[in-house]
Amino acid sequence: MKDNKINKDIKDWYLSEFKEFENKLNGQSKTYLHKLRKNAAVKFGELNFPTLKDEEWKYTNVKPILEHQFKLSESSETPTDIDLSRYLFDGFDSHTLIFINGRFSEELSSIKELPKGVIVDSLNNISQNNPELLQKYFKEGEGIDNAFNALNNTFASDGLIVSVPNNVIVEKPIQVLFLSGDKNEAVLSVPKNLIIAGANSQAKIIINYYGISSNPYLKNITTDIHLEESAIVDLYKIENEDDKNGYHIEKTQVHQKESSVFSHYSINFGGKIVRNDLKSKLNGENIECNFFGLYLASGDQHIDNHTFVDHAQPNSVSNELYKGILDDNSKGVFSGKILVRQPAQKTNAYQSNKTVLLSDGASVDTKPQLEIYADDVKCSHGATVGHLDKTAYFYILSRGIPAELAKSMLIRAFVNDVIESVKIEPLKEKLNHMIFEQLHRVEI
Repeated sequence: MKDNKINKDIKDWYLSEFKEFENKLNGQSKTYLHKLRKNAAVKFGELNFPTLKDEEWKYTNVKPILEHQFKLSESSETPTDIDLSRYLFDGFDSHTLIFINGRFSEELSSIKELPKGVIVDSLNNISQNNPELLQKYFKEGEGIDNAFNALNNTFASDGLIVSVPNNVIVEKPIQVLFLSGDKNEAVLSVPKNLIIAGANSQAKIIINYYGISSNPYLKNITTDIHLEESAIVDLYKIENEDDKNGYHIEKTQVHQKESSVFSHYSINFGGKIVRNDLKSKLNGENIECNFFGLYLASGDQHIDNHTFVDHAQPNSVSNELYKGILDDNSKGVFSGKILVRQPAQKTNAYQSNKTVLLSDGASVDTKPQLEIYADDVKCSHGATVGHLDKTAYFYILSRGIPAELAKSMLIRAFVNDVIESVKIEPLKEKLNHMIFEQLHRVEI
């Protein structure tokens, strides 16, 4: 009963906020995007926020999120005191989009000359200038399976839109920065992202999520990705929310067609509670899908990664490697499922999750799953949980190497295969540096 009351109270509050939100839309109340919002608001009223009784959320308690009344930021002013160099990756030329509390800042962004037909823009702009694109890829009620998804769609007003036409290669990476936080209130950001890669196209996208205030904030994100035949997309997600006040919920849905190659890199450093849902449907032959994940947590952080790879057709490959390093009283969750449907003969699927616990208070729940209905396949999965190798540690010390460097060497060796998979060299170097910065908190 208590969970039901919490659900009802916070849902009622958000629905009242939606009425106020609608009243301020003016001319945008007739757009297709708002039609989607209204449909989602109805769904939001029908659904509940997940509890520990829900199988897919049994290890992640979202009550701390529901204790806050997060509000959409009403400020349209561009902050003048933000040093963007602290958050953006350098060392390479890129198209850069900046979102502050979920709103696109054209003033802070820098979108350079793009190949003909390529769209790199915000959801708000596309809703007004190219609504046909949204009508093609966003359907009413699609992909909404819990109150968090519905909440995103109910308030969605901005986000990243990337569309690459057939046979076009976007050489420069597209770098996107989502900054959240308000010094006066608990703020809600609801980016709704869409990435479309046409046949034989290629794109590299880096999305950074950061917090910039000591007040609580919630990023509640949905990302839809479509790869047509022989498209290649590399997506790097770097999550560095505030350890004590940042809440991050994201659902990413990938649709792959024949001979496409999709690689997703999920790097998690921050966040009080983080939940990542990553799903890809391999709906064609000769598809390649790669999921790489790394999560480092300390204090009482909670980082939950759920993945699902759906092999629907023959002759495709999926590779999944997630590694975690947990210290203090932090908790990790990994639930990875591979589904091989009956038509998906000659599937080759690999999944591995490895976690190192650096303290007695740290813990992880890991749940690798295989569900196979085809008989001519090669599939494997596995999970290991342990501590740093003390024998190797003391051996390194015996060679005259200082303790801090010895710890760094062991951890770097553990995460090396994930970081080495990164294809943008300056980004790889920066991630190595970010990992090094985390190591001063490590105790053996």
